[in-house]
Amino acid sequence: MQAIEFTSDLHDGMIPIPERYKDWFKKPVKVILLTMDSLHHKLDSTEPFELTEEMRVAAAAKWYELGKISQEKAAEIAGLNREEFMLTLSRLQVSPFQYTVQEIEEELRDAH
Repeated sequence: MQAIEFTSDLHDGMIPIPERYKDWFKKPVKVILLTMDSLHHKLDSTEPFELTEEMRVAAAAKWYELGKISQEKAAEIAGLNREEFMLTLSRLQVSPFQYTVQEIEEELRDAH
């Protein structure tokens, strides 16, 4: 997995990718949008390193929420232990339980 970061304005609903990333133009990508309005207080009061750390934690939580990575791997990416990551999930309003209804039903059938 690779990641790039850049700031851009929307133009007619499109996000222009800077020319320096032209090798990304034909790659399939997953996009996470962060508005500067929601981050501006962080940018004003947070050192760049701290903001990067917060974004890494948010990305790990989102990938976990999407079922792309395990809780253990997400905690590792976030630089947290499992307990800290679970508390962070709560703060970010992400459920620590990532089961489908079908998986729960199968677990219940197997338990009987």
